[in-house]
Amino acid sequence: MSVTSPKTAPPSAAPAGLRTGSLGTSDIAFFVVSAAAPLTVMAGVAPIAIALGGIGAPAGYLLAGLTLAVFAVGFTTMSRHVKGGGAFYSYITQGLGRPAGIGAALLAMVGYNGMEIGVYGLLGSATQDTVHALFGADVPWLPVSLAGLALIWYGGFRSIDFGAKLLGVLLVAETGILVLLAGGVLLKGGAHGLSAASFAPGNVLVPGTAAVLAFAFAAFTGFESTVIYRREARDPDRTVPRATYIAVAFLGLFYAFTVWIAVQAFGDADVVKAAGSDPANLFFTAITTFVGGWAADLMHVLIVTSVIASLLAFHNAINRYGLALADEGVLPRSFARVHTKHRSPYVAGLAQTALGAVVVLAFWAAGADPYNQLLLWVNTPGMLGLMALQLLAALAVPFFFRRISHSEGRARTFWAPAVATVLLGAAIVLVIGHIDLFTGASPLANWIMVAVAPAVFLLGFPLAHRLKTRRPEVYEAFGSK
Repeated sequence: MSVTSPKTAPPSAAPAGLRTGSLGTSDIAFFVVSAAAPLTVMAGVAPIAIALGGIGAPAGYLLAGLTLAVFAVGFTTMSRHVKGGGAFYSYITQGLGRPAGIGAALLAMVGYNGMEIGVYGLLGSATQDTVHALFGADVPWLPVSLAGLALIWYGGFRSIDFGAKLLGVLLVAETGILVLLAGGVLLKGGAHGLSAASFAPGNVLVPGTAAVLAFAFAAFTGFESTVIYRREARDPDRTVPRATYIAVAFLGLFYAFTVWIAVQAFGDADVVKAAGSDPANLFFTAITTFVGGWAADLMHVLIVTSVIASLLAFHNAINRYGLALADEGVLPRSFARVHTKHRSPYVAGLAQTALGAVVVLAFWAAGADPYNQLLLWVNTPGMLGLMALQLLAALAVPFFFRRISHSEGRARTFWAPAVATVLLGAAIVLVIGHIDLFTGASPLANWIMVAVAPAVFLLGFPLAHRLKTRRPEVYEAFGSK
């Protein structure tokens, strides 16, 4: 009987693959919700939504959540029939054809990278704010962002279950501080008593709700990444749909509840003025009043950890897209290498980290602001790209089910995705119509940011033609692995 050393695999051993069966429903949900960065979204963005939309802002988050729940019906139904690791682009390929799928693959890589790399600017600025608030000191943002790049690389290099456990801890911490705020407001009865006026039709059906909806849809970006972890999920036909619904339900209800708590902390009559005059400190003022100054200090720290959790979640998603595209033969085969010990796509992770470092250093060299330019100008095209992918995926569902034999109901395979297509299209129009609120940039810069997503998607069509003529075997197999 021969014994093989665990440190040296025999020459005939198969290459290492992702760690299958590692992730349960809660693990995948942690990745998705962490990517959304609930504390950062609430403390940093919700006050602007209140200032623009009034006390009806909480209902906007509920409406966005309901729209994405409708999208999830067709999306998760299709996930039982499409086994590929390419998530969005696999679905779009199977429903709308290979040229659209290749365009979607490019858009996914640009979109997810935009969502992640821009957040290194937020990490730098949030850390600056935290250090200044706690110690009165000023720190440069670039070393913080570069240290973040190294930290996130290491988190992605380690095993996926390590990442899930780390994100679980960070997510509990950031949601816990918001629950603490809610407890203080509820126990003390708010500023002037508790009110349900935020959900009254007269306060919801106002012109400012369009802006609220634009912010609300942006707050859910990345929730669909549940399917990216299909290869590593336990019983993926059950785990992935459950995690998707849990993520959408949690984010929709938690966002709406937390924004309502912020309204109660200042009162229906005063919250809009407070949010408009000092949006950056709305949540810090509320938690200082209803819990204590120590809680505000803790919230500053947890905003930084919230950003780190979001970066790690997006980094892991990007790496798996890179691995899937390498398996397809579109990206270099080296991107498909998986670490023998940690079972992570470490080459894809290195490439993504290097790209992030190049972008961060370029913005620093240009003297750009880490928040107003690195975050907003890189994040916004990424957000629009992922929203466009959601729209294309919803559109792909009925076309896919028309072509296969199945026992799924028509409500899941046609009506829900049709409704989701209309609603997601409306959401994209809302975001584009209020793009200046997201970027604070010139009309020309906004036009360029809006144009990135369609330009990248359309680039996929000549690339598809090139693949079809020069590498037909890669083209024919695309979207099926």
